[in-house]
Order: sequence, then structure tokens, then C-alpha cells
Amino acid sequence: MEDQAPRSAFLDAEPAGLKWSQERRLKFIDFRVRWEGRINRDDLHKFFDISMPQATADLAKYDELAPDNMEYDRSSKAYLRTPFFKPLFQRSSSRMYLAELLALAAGIVDDELTFVKWRPPVATLPVIGRQVDGDILMRLLHAIRERRMINVEYQSVQRPHATQRILSPHGLAHDGFRWHVRAFCHSRRRFLDFVIARIASAEVGAASTVAVSEDQEWHTELTLKIGPHPGLSEASRRALAIDYGMIDGVLKVRCRHAMLFYVLLKLGLLHELGVPEAQQLVLLNREELQPYLELLLSASGSAESQPLL
Repeated sequence: MEDQAPRSAFLDAEPAGLKWSQERRLKFIDFRVRWEGRINRDDLHKFFDISMPQATADLAKYDELAPDNMEYDRSSKAYLRTPFFKPLFQRSSSRMYLAELLALAAGIVDDELTFVKWRPPVATLPVIGRQVDGDILMRLLHAIRERRMINVEYQSVQRPHATQRILSPHGLAHDGFRWHVRAFCHSRRRFLDFVIARIASAEVGAASTVAVSEDQEWHTELTLKIGPHPGLSEASRRALAIDYGMIDGVLKVRCRHAMLFYVLLKLGLLHELGVPEAQQLVLLNREELQPYLELLLSASGSAESQPLL
């Protein structure tokens, strides 16, 4: 829970009188001291391509802002983390550190772009990538930004051939596996999700007259209440509560109505209670959310928004 401990609610906003470039370097110092346990002038010099005097000034500024976080060790010629270290920036949270490790392991970011220096061996599940055509994505973004319609050739799994659609896109969504474009389908007269990888061609058209505010499923937020499976032992339920940071055995997860199907699918909560050891979690407010789920499924029918389509 240390990442939630306030130090003026973390200094994620730029401290008064600091230029953005120095504020980023201070975040770098905070990150390296926390997760590497040490930092020196050369680290700043090489990463940011700044002069040694500027690196000295940055370290002095950080020491001024967080005097208990590090101390200079003459033998190693570096600043070392003290036992009293408290993160100064949210950028140094464990969530951010692990996110960078994951991005590095997946090859999403290059080594020179991350604050991580040394890293432990990391194993991840293989990611089966969905190919997204860059030109099509570019046109979708253009249509969203300029609020225009877009003519697409779309291949769903229910139809033997691709069909022509006129869409008014307004957002992107990721279901944990694939990218979708959220759009008003002019042929079906409703808002749906379209898997971007299934768009074979796209041409930006005229200005759209569809109001984004009319997409109620997109703008409505729901709260899922998740708890340990009641069939598990008390020790197992307690372990899950700790693992997920539950409060009184309940984890509250907020999501858009339009994303409800995907969230339940990813968490294995689409259906009623299964084998306790396999399912582990249950949806505590299923009765409350069921009408929203049924609305999605009935409205889409054999729609593009269902994951296997």
C-alpha cells in the first residue's frame, strides 16, 4: 500500500518553478533511486544527454525536495537509497515499474526509452497479435478527429463475404485481446464495436451528423462488485482478497456499459458459479448487471461486438 501513501498526494503535477524537462529528470531520479537503489551524475548525463553540471543541479534539486530519500556514498561515487525512502512521484509506483517491465518483455518499448536500467528475468504469456493496417487506423483516427463518416469493407465471421458499411466512428476500445472502433453503423442504425483488424478497406467520407452523446452504452458507467468464490476455503478467500486489494471481501471495478461483455469474459464471469478452484472470483451484483448485459447481447444479436464474431 506504500504507493498510495501521500507525499502531498505525490508530486505528479509539476512542482512550482520547475521546467518540464527538469521535472522529467526528477522523476527519473526518483524512479532509479527507488528501483535501482542508486543513481549518479553519469546516469542523468547519458539518459538525457545533459551536461555534468546540469546533472549535479538536478540531483541537488531532488535532494532538496526529498532530503530523506538518498545519501551520497563516496566510495561508490553515487547516491544510494536510504531506509527512509518515500516515492516523490507517482511515476515511481510499483504499477508503473511492472508496466515498464511488461512493455520491455513484450518488445513494445525499446531499452533507451524506459527508466528501467537493470531488470530481472521476466516471463510472460505469448501475445497473439492482431494485425492492424496502419493506413486503415490512420483513416479511422482522421474520421474520429474530424467527426466524419467512413466507408468500410468489413468482414464478420458470420458472413461469407465482406460487406460495405458506412460508419460514424467516435472512439477506440480494447477488449484485452483486440482493438475495436466504436461507431454508429448507418445500416443497422445503432452504435456497435467493429474489430479494426477485420476492416479490409476504409475511405473517409462526408461530415457525420451523429451525436456522440447518443451512444448511451459508451457514456454509461457501471460498477462490478467482485468477490472470492463462496465455495473456496476461508484461507483461499482471504488470499484472493489480499491479492486483489478487496475491501471487506469486495473489489469494485468500474467500466463502460459498452465494455461490460468484454470485462466479464476476461474475468471468467459471464456465467453463473463454476468450479471454485478454477473460477476463483464471482460477480456479486450479477442480478443488478444482468439487464445491461442482456441489452448488449439482444441489441447486437449476431453482432460484430461479440468476441468470436
